[in-house]
Amino acid sequence: MKLFVRDLTVIDASYLCPQRGMVGESWILDVVMSGELNEMSMVLDFSRVKKQIKQLVDQYVDHRLLIPSASAAIQTAATKEGYMTVDLISDQHAIHLHSPEQAFCFIDTDAITIESVTEYVQQLLLGHLPSNVQGLEITLRHEKIDGAFYHYSHGLKKHDGNCQRIAHGHRSPVELVVNGQRNAELEQQWAQRWHDIYLGSQEDVISVSELNLSAAAANINDETHYGFRYTAPQGEFELAIAKSATEILATDTTVELLASYIAEQVKPQLIATDRLDVFAYEGVGKGAMVTLD
Repeated sequence: MKLFVRDLTVIDASYLCPQRGMVGESWILDVVMSGELNEMSMVLDFSRVKKQIKQLVDQYVDHRLLIPSASAAIQTAATKEGYMTVDLISDQHAIHLHSPEQAFCFIDTDAITIESVTEYVQQLLLGHLPSNVQGLEITLRHEKIDGAFYHYSHGLKKHDGNCQRIAHGHRSPVELVVNGQRNAELEQQWAQRWHDIYLGSQEDVISVSELNLSAAAANINDETHYGFRYTAPQGEFELAIAKSATEILATDTTVELLASYIAEQVKPQLIATDRLDVFAYEGVGKGAMVTLD
């Protein structure tokens, strides 16, 4: 007997890649389990499986920075108790972090792909399910998006959950509606502008020389990189990332403020009497909208 749950949860995370830098992603998780019926004539109660699997995924994968620990481009080191540095060594995309260990997810692979993350999640879940569950099949997939989308990473220091981690992200569509009609050209402009972008807040910017980074960051400076530091409930977070892969906002980077920011940037390009509706998404199926007349 097989039990399936589609759209069980969404993994919103970022990962490090020598070719792309820091990449925000959103994967929808489906699961199929096989096994013998229990005393309740079930393989597993739906409410229980959803809660149990989602709890494990949220605890170990979601809203973390995924690190391909077998990659030659990655260096890591423990620092003070509960903290570590992570370095992506790349001529184009050098990235350096110092954060609590719980902000990272290490996957034994040389590259983060949908396949390597699927295998990691499957192995994570094995051994945590009831004994009558004999088979487990995990599927990660992208949302089908009709139109433009971008990959962005950020951190929300004021958030009381895992969104406070300085390097997590999303794969998000954007919809720009001018006078009731979607404008594909404007949407594509934003997809290109925020392709693999890190969105930082001005108040968190600090000289990279003041960050507590590893020796691998010795060659970067304020000409090439932005430094970010903030303290949140989970601890102190530090990041140095290339300016070419970053956009600085005067505000926090919540989806509500991102929608307002996009609207304020786009509106001057339009005729004064045009109505603009911005639908900014935060991953799959959720987001914020702003209207400017």
